Amino acid sequence: MNAMMRRAVIGTAAVSMALSMAACGKAGSDNKSSDAKGGDTKSIGLLLPENASSTRYESFDKPFIEAKVKALCSDCNVKYSNAEGSAAKQKQQFDTLIAQGVKVIILDAFDAASTQSWVKEAADKGVKVIAYDRLATGPVSAYVSFDNEKVGELQGQALVDALGAKAADSNIVMINGDDADPNAGKFKAGAHKILDGKVKKVVYEQSGEWKPTVAGQKIGAAITQLGKDGFQAVYSANDGMAAAIITQLKSAGIKVPVGGQDAGLDAIQRIVTGDQSYTIYKAYKPLADSAAELAVDLLQSKDIKSVASSSIDSDTDKGIPAKLLDPKVVTVANIKDTVIADGLYKVADICTGDYAAACKTAGLQ
Repeated sequence: MNAMMRRAVIGTAAVSMALSMAACGKAGSDNKSSDAKGGDTKSIGLLLPENASSTRYESFDKPFIEAKVKALCSDCNVKYSNAEGSAAKQKQQFDTLIAQGVKVIILDAFDAASTQSWVKEAADKGVKVIAYDRLATGPVSAYVSFDNEKVGELQGQALVDALGAKAADSNIVMINGDDADPNAGKFKAGAHKILDGKVKKVVYEQSGEWKPTVAGQKIGAAITQLGKDGFQAVYSANDGMAAAIITQLKSAGIKVPVGGQDAGLDAIQRIVTGDQSYTIYKAYKPLADSAAELAVDLLQSKDIKSVASSSIDSDTDKGIPAKLLDPKVVTVANIKDTVIADGLYKVADICTGDYAAACKTAGLQ
Protein backbone atom coordinates (compact mmCIF):
# COMPACT_ATOMS: atom_id res chain seq x y z
CA MET A 1 0.00 0.00 0.00
CA ASN A 2 1.61 3.29 -1.03
CA ALA A 3 1.71 6.37 1.21
CA MET A 4 -1.17 8.14 -0.58
CA MET A 5 -3.45 5.10 -0.25
CA ARG A 6 -2.55 4.68 3.46
CA ARG A 7 -3.49 8.32 4.11
CA ALA A 8 -6.82 7.80 2.30
CA VAL A 9 -7.66 4.67 4.32
CA ILE A 10 -6.71 6.33 7.63
CA GLY A 11 -8.72 9.45 6.73
CA THR A 12 -11.77 7.36 5.86
CA ALA A 13 -11.51 5.43 9.12
CA ALA A 14 -11.21 8.66 11.12
CA VAL A 15 -14.30 10.13 9.49
CA SER A 16 -16.21 6.88 10.09
CA MET A 17 -15.18 6.84 13.76
CA ALA A 18 -16.14 10.51 14.22
CA LEU A 19 -19.56 9.91 12.69
CA SER A 20 -20.04 6.84 14.87
CA MET A 21 -19.12 8.77 18.02
CA ALA A 22 -21.42 11.65 17.06
CA ALA A 23 -24.26 9.20 16.50
CA CYS A 24 -23.63 7.57 19.89
CA GLY A 25 -23.55 10.97 21.55
CA LYS A 26 -26.83 11.97 19.95
CA ALA A 27 -28.46 8.70 20.89
CA GLY A 28 -27.37 9.18 24.50
CA SER A 29 -28.88 12.67 24.51
CA ASP A 30 -32.16 11.38 23.03
CA ASN A 31 -32.37 8.63 25.62
CA LYS A 32 -32.03 11.20 28.37
CA SER A 33 -34.42 13.95 27.31
CA SER A 34 -35.83 13.42 23.81
CA ASP A 35 -38.03 11.01 21.92
CA ALA A 36 -37.18 9.29 18.65
CA LYS A 37 -38.19 12.35 16.69
CA GLY A 38 -36.02 14.70 18.73
CA GLY A 39 -38.90 16.00 20.87
CA ASP A 40 -38.15 17.25 24.38
CA THR A 41 -39.74 14.71 26.75
CA LYS A 42 -38.63 16.45 29.94
CA SER A 43 -39.79 20.03 29.33
CA ILE A 44 -43.21 21.60 29.72
CA GLY A 45 -43.94 24.93 28.08
CA LEU A 46 -45.71 27.60 30.14
CA LEU A 47 -47.07 30.68 28.38
CA LEU A 48 -48.80 33.35 30.50
CA PRO A 49 -50.58 36.37 29.03
CA GLU A 50 -49.47 39.57 30.73
CA ASN A 51 -47.95 41.18 33.81
CA ALA A 52 -49.30 44.75 33.79
CA SER A 53 -52.97 44.48 34.75
CA SER A 54 -52.52 41.71 37.32
CA THR A 55 -49.57 40.67 39.49
CA ARG A 56 -50.91 37.13 39.95
CA TYR A 57 -49.14 35.49 37.00
CA GLU A 58 -45.59 36.22 38.10
CA SER A 59 -46.32 36.07 41.84
CA PHE A 60 -48.44 32.92 41.98
CA ASP A 61 -49.23 30.98 38.80
CA LYS A 62 -45.65 30.64 37.54
CA PRO A 63 -43.94 29.62 40.81
CA PHE A 64 -46.80 27.31 41.82
CA ILE A 65 -46.75 25.49 38.47
CA GLU A 66 -42.96 25.19 38.49
CA ALA A 67 -42.95 23.80 42.04
CA LYS A 68 -45.68 21.24 41.35
CA VAL A 69 -44.05 20.04 38.13
CA LYS A 70 -40.77 19.54 39.99
CA ALA A 71 -42.56 17.65 42.77
CA LEU A 72 -44.23 15.32 40.28
CA CYS A 73 -41.26 14.89 37.95
CA SER A 74 -37.88 15.69 39.50
CA ASP A 75 -36.01 15.78 36.20
CA CYS A 76 -38.67 17.78 34.32
CA ASN A 77 -38.34 21.51 33.76
CA VAL A 78 -40.64 24.37 32.79
CA LYS A 79 -39.83 26.63 29.85
CA TYR A 80 -41.59 29.89 30.70
CA SER A 81 -42.47 33.02 28.73
CA ASN A 82 -44.85 35.92 29.34
CA ALA A 83 -46.62 37.55 26.39
CA GLU A 84 -46.64 40.96 28.13
CA GLY A 85 -50.05 41.76 26.66
CA SER A 86 -49.24 40.88 23.04
CA ALA A 87 -50.98 38.12 21.09
CA ALA A 88 -48.28 38.34 18.40
CA LYS A 89 -45.52 37.89 20.97
CA GLN A 90 -47.32 34.92 22.49
CA LYS A 91 -47.61 33.30 19.07
CA GLN A 92 -43.84 33.64 18.61
CA GLN A 93 -43.27 32.10 22.04
CA PHE A 94 -45.62 29.23 21.19
CA ASP A 95 -43.82 28.59 17.89
CA THR A 96 -40.46 28.65 19.66
CA LEU A 97 -41.57 25.95 22.09
CA ILE A 98 -42.74 23.73 19.23
CA ALA A 99 -39.46 24.30 17.37
CA GLN A 100 -37.60 23.24 20.52
CA GLY A 101 -39.52 19.96 20.51
CA VAL A 102 -41.61 20.58 23.65
CA LYS A 103 -44.48 18.07 23.72
CA VAL A 104 -46.81 19.72 26.29
CA ILE A 105 -47.68 23.42 26.55
CA ILE A 106 -49.71 25.10 29.28
CA LEU A 107 -51.26 28.09 27.51
CA ASP A 108 -53.03 31.01 29.14
CA ALA A 109 -53.96 32.73 25.92
CA PHE A 110 -53.82 36.52 25.76
CA ASP A 111 -56.27 36.39 22.85
CA ALA A 112 -58.07 33.05 23.09
CA ALA A 113 -60.00 33.59 19.85
CA SER A 114 -56.75 33.71 17.86
CA THR A 115 -55.30 30.39 18.96
CA GLN A 116 -57.29 27.93 16.83
CA SER A 117 -54.71 27.59 14.06
CA TRP A 118 -51.79 27.45 16.52
CA VAL A 119 -53.34 24.71 18.61
CA LYS A 120 -54.34 22.70 15.53
CA GLU A 121 -50.81 22.94 14.13
CA ALA A 122 -49.44 21.82 17.49
CA ALA A 123 -51.87 18.89 17.66
CA ASP A 124 -50.91 17.82 14.15
CA LYS A 125 -47.32 17.61 15.40
CA GLY A 126 -48.28 15.60 18.48
CA VAL A 127 -48.00 18.55 20.89
CA LYS A 128 -50.58 18.58 23.70
CA VAL A 129 -51.95 21.99 24.73
CA ILE A 130 -53.59 22.62 28.09
CA ALA A 131 -55.82 25.71 28.12
CA TYR A 132 -55.07 27.41 31.43
CA ASP A 133 -57.48 29.89 33.02
CA ARG A 134 -58.83 30.95 29.58
CA LEU A 135 -60.42 28.46 27.18
CA ALA A 136 -58.26 28.74 24.07
CA THR A 137 -59.83 27.86 20.73
CA GLY A 138 -58.61 24.83 18.82
CA PRO A 139 -58.24 21.16 19.76
CA VAL A 140 -56.81 21.62 23.26
CA SER A 141 -56.18 18.44 25.23
CA ALA A 142 -57.53 19.76 28.54
CA TYR A 143 -58.81 22.89 30.26
CA VAL A 144 -58.33 24.01 33.85
CA SER A 145 -59.97 27.13 35.23
CA PHE A 146 -62.74 28.41 37.44
CA ASP A 147 -66.45 28.59 36.73
CA ASN A 148 -66.11 32.01 35.18
CA GLU A 149 -69.79 32.84 34.87
CA LYS A 150 -70.03 32.13 38.60
CA VAL A 151 -67.14 34.57 39.11
CA GLY A 152 -69.27 37.25 37.45
CA GLU A 153 -72.30 36.29 39.55
CA LEU A 154 -70.23 36.63 42.71
CA GLN A 155 -68.96 40.02 41.55
CA GLY A 156 -72.48 41.23 40.82
CA GLN A 157 -73.88 39.98 44.13
CA ALA A 158 -70.96 41.47 46.08
CA LEU A 159 -71.66 44.85 44.49
CA VAL A 160 -75.36 44.57 45.37
CA ASP A 161 -74.41 43.63 48.93
CA ALA A 162 -72.03 46.62 49.15
CA LEU A 163 -74.90 48.92 48.16
CA GLY A 164 -77.25 47.31 50.67
CA ALA A 165 -80.73 48.85 50.87
CA LYS A 166 -79.77 51.45 48.25
CA ALA A 167 -79.19 48.84 45.52
CA ALA A 168 -82.62 49.07 43.88
CA ASP A 169 -82.22 52.84 43.40
CA SER A 170 -78.59 52.72 42.27
CA ASN A 171 -77.09 53.34 38.84
CA ILE A 172 -74.03 51.27 37.99
CA VAL A 173 -70.96 51.84 35.84
CA MET A 174 -69.44 48.66 34.41
CA ILE A 175 -65.83 48.47 33.22
CA ASN A 176 -65.46 45.02 31.70
CA GLY A 177 -62.44 43.03 30.58
CA ASP A 178 -61.06 42.66 27.07
CA ASP A 179 -63.68 41.63 24.50
CA ALA A 180 -61.15 39.22 22.98
CA ASP A 181 -60.98 37.26 26.24
CA PRO A 182 -63.74 34.62 26.55
CA ASN A 183 -63.46 34.84 30.33
CA ALA A 184 -64.36 38.53 30.18
CA GLY A 185 -67.58 37.62 28.41
CA LYS A 186 -68.37 35.05 31.11
CA PHE A 187 -67.68 37.54 33.90
CA LYS A 188 -69.87 40.13 32.21
CA ALA A 189 -72.73 37.67 31.63
CA GLY A 190 -72.61 36.46 35.21
CA ALA A 191 -72.55 39.99 36.62
CA HIS A 192 -75.51 41.05 34.48
CA LYS A 193 -77.43 37.98 35.62
CA ILE A 194 -77.32 39.39 39.16
CA LEU A 195 -77.31 43.14 38.56
CA ASP A 196 -80.13 43.28 36.03
CA GLY A 197 -83.29 43.58 38.09
CA LYS A 198 -81.49 44.22 41.40
CA VAL A 199 -80.12 47.67 40.62
CA LYS A 200 -81.84 50.58 38.95
CA LYS A 201 -79.79 50.62 35.75
CA VAL A 202 -76.37 50.05 34.23
CA VAL A 203 -75.89 53.59 32.91
CA TYR A 204 -72.42 53.26 31.40
CA GLU A 205 -70.65 50.12 30.20
CA GLN A 206 -67.31 49.89 28.42
CA SER A 207 -64.35 47.54 28.03
CA GLY A 208 -61.28 48.46 30.00
CA GLU A 209 -59.30 45.96 27.91
CA TRP A 210 -57.63 44.62 31.09
CA LYS A 211 -55.52 47.80 31.03
CA PRO A 212 -55.51 50.07 34.09
CA THR A 213 -54.77 53.13 31.96
CA VAL A 214 -57.74 52.40 29.70
CA ALA A 215 -59.99 51.72 32.69
CA GLY A 216 -58.94 55.03 34.21
CA GLN A 217 -59.79 56.82 30.98
CA LYS A 218 -63.17 55.11 30.77
CA ILE A 219 -64.20 56.01 34.32
CA GLY A 220 -63.07 59.59 33.61
CA ALA A 221 -65.40 59.64 30.59
CA ALA A 222 -68.21 58.21 32.73
CA ILE A 223 -67.76 60.98 35.31
CA THR A 224 -67.83 63.61 32.57
CA GLN A 225 -70.92 62.08 30.96
CA LEU A 226 -72.91 61.26 34.11
CA GLY A 227 -71.68 63.76 36.65
CA LYS A 228 -70.43 63.08 40.16
CA ASP A 229 -73.85 61.96 41.36
CA GLY A 230 -74.83 60.04 38.23
CA PHE A 231 -73.78 56.60 39.50
CA GLN A 232 -73.61 54.88 42.86
CA ALA A 233 -71.20 51.98 42.28
CA VAL A 234 -68.59 50.69 39.83
CA TYR A 235 -68.14 47.12 38.65
CA SER A 236 -64.53 46.50 37.59
CA ALA A 237 -63.70 43.15 36.03
CA ASN A 238 -60.34 42.91 37.83
CA ASP A 239 -58.25 44.50 40.55
CA GLY A 240 -55.70 46.15 38.28
CA MET A 241 -58.43 48.20 36.60
CA ALA A 242 -60.14 48.78 39.95
CA ALA A 243 -56.98 50.45 41.25
CA ALA A 244 -56.97 52.97 38.37
CA ILE A 245 -60.72 53.52 38.71
CA ILE A 246 -60.42 54.24 42.44
CA THR A 247 -57.59 56.71 41.79
CA GLN A 248 -59.76 58.61 39.30
CA LEU A 249 -62.77 58.57 41.62
CA LYS A 250 -60.70 59.92 44.49
CA SER A 251 -59.34 62.73 42.36
CA ALA A 252 -62.92 63.66 41.45
CA GLY A 253 -64.03 63.54 45.08
CA ILE A 254 -66.31 60.51 44.53
CA LYS A 255 -66.70 57.71 47.08
CA VAL A 256 -68.76 54.73 45.85
CA PRO A 257 -68.41 50.93 46.14
CA VAL A 258 -65.91 49.48 43.66
CA GLY A 259 -65.20 45.77 43.25
CA GLY A 260 -62.60 43.76 41.38
CA GLN A 261 -61.14 40.30 40.93
CA ASP A 262 -57.83 38.42 41.44
CA ALA A 263 -57.21 39.04 45.16
CA GLY A 264 -53.98 40.92 44.50
CA LEU A 265 -52.14 42.08 47.63
CA ASP A 266 -52.77 45.74 46.83
CA ALA A 267 -56.47 44.96 46.37
CA ILE A 268 -56.62 43.29 49.79
CA GLN A 269 -54.98 46.39 51.25
CA ARG A 270 -57.53 48.63 49.53
CA ILE A 271 -60.29 46.47 50.99
CA VAL A 272 -58.76 46.91 54.46
CA THR A 273 -58.77 50.71 54.05
CA GLY A 274 -62.28 50.73 52.59
CA ASP A 275 -61.24 52.03 49.17
CA GLN A 276 -62.29 48.78 47.46
CA SER A 277 -65.39 46.85 48.51
CA TYR A 278 -64.47 43.31 47.46
CA THR A 279 -62.38 41.13 45.22
CA ILE A 280 -62.79 37.61 43.89
CA TYR A 281 -60.31 35.09 45.19
CA LYS A 282 -59.51 32.27 42.83
CA ALA A 283 -57.24 29.93 44.73
CA TYR A 284 -54.21 29.93 42.47
CA LYS A 285 -52.40 26.99 44.02
CA PRO A 286 -55.14 24.40 43.30
CA LEU A 287 -55.44 25.86 39.79
CA ALA A 288 -51.70 25.74 39.18
CA ASP A 289 -51.35 22.30 40.76
CA SER A 290 -54.10 20.90 38.52
CA ALA A 291 -52.41 22.32 35.42
CA ALA A 292 -49.07 20.83 36.45
CA GLU A 293 -50.65 17.43 37.11
CA LEU A 294 -52.32 17.45 33.70
CA ALA A 295 -49.08 18.50 32.01
CA VAL A 296 -46.98 15.78 33.62
CA ASP A 297 -49.65 13.13 32.96
CA LEU A 298 -49.84 14.13 29.29
CA LEU A 299 -46.05 14.22 29.04
CA GLN A 300 -45.93 10.67 30.44
CA SER A 301 -48.90 9.48 28.33
CA LYS A 302 -51.09 8.85 31.39
CA ASP A 303 -54.88 9.06 31.68
CA ILE A 304 -55.97 12.56 32.77
CA LYS A 305 -59.54 11.72 33.81
CA SER A 306 -58.66 11.63 37.50
CA VAL A 307 -57.78 15.35 37.26
CA ALA A 308 -60.05 16.57 34.45
CA SER A 309 -63.22 14.85 35.61
CA SER A 310 -65.72 17.07 33.77
CA SER A 311 -65.92 18.45 30.24
CA ILE A 312 -66.60 21.73 28.48
CA ASP A 313 -67.23 22.99 24.94
CA SER A 314 -65.31 25.81 23.27
CA ASP A 315 -66.31 27.78 20.19
CA THR A 316 -64.42 25.27 18.05
CA ASP A 317 -64.37 21.95 19.90
CA LYS A 318 -66.70 19.80 22.00
CA GLY A 319 -66.17 17.62 25.05
CA ILE A 320 -62.82 19.05 26.19
CA PRO A 321 -61.66 17.35 29.42
CA ALA A 322 -61.92 20.02 32.13
CA LYS A 323 -61.20 20.78 35.76
CA LEU A 324 -63.31 23.69 37.11
CA LEU A 325 -62.70 25.16 40.55
CA ASP A 326 -64.91 27.35 42.74
CA PRO A 327 -64.10 31.06 43.35
CA LYS A 328 -64.78 33.01 46.56
CA VAL A 329 -65.70 36.59 47.40
CA VAL A 330 -63.29 38.42 49.70
CA THR A 331 -64.50 41.38 51.78
CA VAL A 332 -63.04 43.00 54.86
CA ALA A 333 -65.13 40.59 56.94
CA ASN A 334 -63.54 37.37 55.66
CA ILE A 335 -59.91 38.21 54.79
CA LYS A 336 -58.75 35.98 57.65
CA ASP A 337 -60.91 33.08 56.49
CA THR A 338 -59.83 33.20 52.82
CA VAL A 339 -56.50 34.56 51.63
CA ILE A 340 -54.84 34.37 55.05
CA ALA A 341 -56.25 30.97 55.99
CA ASP A 342 -55.09 29.55 52.64
CA GLY A 343 -51.59 30.92 53.13
CA LEU A 344 -51.78 33.24 50.12
CA TYR A 345 -50.75 36.16 52.34
CA LYS A 346 -49.62 36.62 55.91
CA VAL A 347 -51.02 39.38 58.12
CA ALA A 348 -47.56 40.95 57.97
CA ASP A 349 -47.76 41.11 54.16
CA ILE A 350 -51.01 43.04 54.30
CA CYS A 351 -50.54 45.15 57.41
CA THR A 352 -47.43 47.12 56.49
CA GLY A 353 -46.83 50.57 57.97
CA ASP A 354 -49.36 52.51 55.90
CA TYR A 355 -52.07 49.93 56.61
CA ALA A 356 -51.39 49.14 60.26
CA ALA A 357 -54.14 51.35 61.69
CA ALA A 358 -56.72 50.14 59.17
CA CYS A 359 -55.73 46.52 59.87
CA LYS A 360 -56.29 47.06 63.57
CA THR A 361 -59.75 48.47 62.88
CA ALA A 362 -60.48 45.51 60.60
CA GLY A 363 -59.45 43.06 63.32
CA LEU A 364 -56.41 41.73 61.50
CA GLN A 365 -53.95 42.79 64.21
